[in-house]
Amino acid sequence: MTRRRACWCVILTVALGGAAACEPTPEVTPLPAGAREAVVLVHGMGRTPLSMAALEHDFERAGYRVLNWGYSSYCCTVSELAGRLEADLGAWGGAVDRVHFVGHSLGNIIVRHLLARDAALPVGRVVMIAPPNQGSRSADRYARWLGGVLKPLPELGTDSASTARRIPPPADVEIGIIAAAGDGKVSVAQTRLAGARSHVVVPGAHTFVMLKRDVRALALEFVRNGRFASEPVPAAR
Repeated sequence: MTRRRACWCVILTVALGGAAACEPTPEVTPLPAGAREAVVLVHGMGRTPLSMAALEHDFERAGYRVLNWGYSSYCCTVSELAGRLEADLGAWGGAVDRVHFVGHSLGNIIVRHLLARDAALPVGRVVMIAPPNQGSRSADRYARWLGGVLKPLPELGTDSASTARRIPPPADVEIGIIAAAGDGKVSVAQTRLAGARSHVVVPGAHTFVMLKRDVRALALEFVRNGRFASEPVPAAR
């Protein structure tokens, strides 16, 4: 393990309280020289870009330009956050040929809202990790108490009028979904989205699933090839 990797491994372990951050980096083949592809990482509710640092490391190592985008879960609606992301990506101009997205939890709803805005982006592929695409019963349960603090939380409900369920699936975008069998916050059924190209279920829990080596390998594989070569067998549903 390199000194740099060991450093962020320790930081993640202390900050997030888990050991998954220290799982080895998946084997990757770098992009061809001169390739101009970017990956935008969007973390989940109440988190920071630190929670996506392992994925950032993996994609940078594979040769992608990476934006590990951060936002506050306490200030804005999903629409407002999508607008901020769109503005930040606008600074890239013609610097990249394709922009891929990898989101965790709420981050996927922000990405969906961005794509629904018909932003002038050369969109590539999208990997959704533990996405509440059909809402989340946990959001239903806690929105009454925490919705005033966590602004996007009420938008993740299971009601048909919720933002998560109202945003139309992006057209002509290859989407791969990774669900956690023991998620605890989003059920496997709630991760599904019409039109998604592939859907896999892995053992894991919502909070740390994006740090797992198998999940990171799947994300890399889908962004590169537009498919999951194998579907891991879940421990339980």
